[in-house]
Amino acid sequence: MGITRKEVLRIFGAGAGAAAAGRWGLTAGATPVTAAEAAGATVVTRDIAVIGGGATGTYAAIRLRDEGRSVAVIEQQDRLGGHTHTYTDPATGAHVDIGVVVWHDLPLVRDWFARFDVPLEKANFDIPGQESLAVDYRTGKPVTGWTPPDPSAGLAAYAEQLARYPYLEAGFDLPDPVPADLLLPFGEFVRKYNVDSAVNMIFNFGQGLGDLLRQPTLYVFKNFGLDILRNLQVGFLTTSRHDNSELYRKARAELGEDALLCSTVVAADRDAAGHANLLVRGPSGIRLIRARKLLMTIPPKLDNLRGFDVDRTERRLFGQFRNSGYYTGVLRGTGIPDNLSIDNIAQHTPYHLPPLPGVYSISPTGVPGLHNVKYGSPGSLPAHHVKADILASIRRMRAAGTIDGSGRPEFAVFASHTPFELTVPTSAIAAGFYRELSALQGHNSTFWTGAAFHTHDSSLLWQFTESLLPRLTA
Repeated sequence: MGITRKEVLRIFGAGAGAAAAGRWGLTAGATPVTAAEAAGATVVTRDIAVIGGGATGTYAAIRLRDEGRSVAVIEQQDRLGGHTHTYTDPATGAHVDIGVVVWHDLPLVRDWFARFDVPLEKANFDIPGQESLAVDYRTGKPVTGWTPPDPSAGLAAYAEQLARYPYLEAGFDLPDPVPADLLLPFGEFVRKYNVDSAVNMIFNFGQGLGDLLRQPTLYVFKNFGLDILRNLQVGFLTTSRHDNSELYRKARAELGEDALLCSTVVAADRDAAGHANLLVRGPSGIRLIRARKLLMTIPPKLDNLRGFDVDRTERRLFGQFRNSGYYTGVLRGTGIPDNLSIDNIAQHTPYHLPPLPGVYSISPTGVPGLHNVKYGSPGSLPAHHVKADILASIRRMRAAGTIDGSGRPEFAVFASHTPFELTVPTSAIAAGFYRELSALQGHNSTFWTGAAFHTHDSSLLWQFTESLLPRLTA
């Protein structure tokens, strides 16, 4: 049978009060907690509970421990690192990073990797003899008469406008009123400031933004910002051993039992006296985590927050988020030459941008027989739908004679990074949505970091999280 209110009060402590019991999201959890499980729950007391063990959650947990605080990291996957995902080819032992591939050249980034003795180098992903082919993935046929535009003039115009908003590098601390240009659909911004020649570059660098030309310019600026432009000049960083997940394996080893993998929160009370209570289901059963504060790093979509005692303000704000979809993987048996990158370039569309949902590109990995694929969508799609569409694109190229028809294309690995870009309508931005979102810091003993509070960029999220540490350790 499901856990009763009386039993919840007994586990969480009478000080929580009956009103709190009514807020606990027990019935919203994926699997109800039985009375027997709850009665046998192991009690774990920590200074801070970190929800999510991706790039941001892992960084926060280690830094908090360095500051002398005890932590528990609750991660639903069987590994740390989130969007940093590395495939190891069983035939060669070679590594292919299919998620996060580069970082900003910043002192914080260099110090973070040095902390775990993971050497860095300037990123260079040129494959010897690599060639590119422009193909309209809707037909599978090469696009004739098209060459990538020189983005220089467009980037200069873009950078000039972006420089007017330096505060975007630190979060969503927007002025009131919000500048009108930030609310423009990016396609209108492009025409207004003659950014046209840079659109293809921004589209391909800012993969995962969904329909780029319709997104409010604010989100494009957040994704393709000032420090991105700086690093395009000085060079991004990647790991010398070409295994970006090494950092997270070492962090996992250091965290030890403080990293609760394959675990989910099934109930929460963030209004207990002097601490928050979390009922967590994991491989070893049910644990009761008692923490002074919570740090949330997961995407704050309401579906992701099942089991948490989301209050009226949080529900109103988080319920406005919509998201794009982003997917990546490694293909084998495609018939595509090992040195060939096939870019999705559409015929008869603005700036030749491919309609989404669709593939961004299929590109060499440097490992014989393996190609990386990137796929985007304006909204969430089931993994099986994305996989089927990618394979259908390859079949169209084969039918058109664009690539060799031999071999059986299949996925060596596939990863969904969805929900990806979290956005709200321009009307909400103008009405002060992000002021209200920022005001949630510290509300209900909870602090927030992650892409929805800044941007999809590990380096910049580490900086953002660093700025929260004084409040978390106070």
